[in-house]
Amino acid sequence: MADVLRLLRTGTADGHQDVERTLDLLDPALSRRRLTAVLARMHGFWGAAEAGLEEWARWSPADAAAVDWPRRRRAGLFATDLQVLGGEAAEGAPDLAPVNGTDEALGRLYVLEGSTLGGVFIDRHLAGLPEFAGVRLRCFSPYGSETGAMWHAFRRAARDRVAAGGDADAMVASARDTFGALAHWCRPAAVAA
Repeated sequence: MADVLRLLRTGTADGHQDVERTLDLLDPALSRRRLTAVLARMHGFWGAAEAGLEEWARWSPADAAAVDWPRRRRAGLFATDLQVLGGEAAEGAPDLAPVNGTDEALGRLYVLEGSTLGGVFIDRHLAGLPEFAGVRLRCFSPYGSETGAMWHAFRRAARDRVAAGGDADAMVASARDTFGALAHWCRPAAVAA
């Protein structure tokens, strides 16, 4: 049996690349205006994505606890960081598929949690841009020195789920849908100057 994390990585590679191209947060010419537009869209996305996960956590509390769901919430961090940059929330919300079970929840979390790994690089990049001198954002790497441990715990939970009979294909499909929705929702920010 193939490792679920390998299936997730290979099964979502195109969607992951599309999100990176769309957001382009490692652009050396990233402006405050464009970063603010991106954060406004990401805030809206995280709010909608987490609402679906909250619903799942209500009827699957043991599974939510196993992945330490309460600690993984980040929509509030996006809201705070948007205020730091002087921005406002985007209107509306993305249309996301419902989270029908733990396999779908873990697929969605693969995208949300995986973004914290890239977030470390985004934070370093922002720290090197003069326009962001003195600006400290928390949404990209919310766990600080615990980023690796949090990712490891997520990976373990996903593997344990599959070992106990979970559906790896459902996880991959959910992650693929989440990447697609994120790229689509954030595309308007890609053109912000």
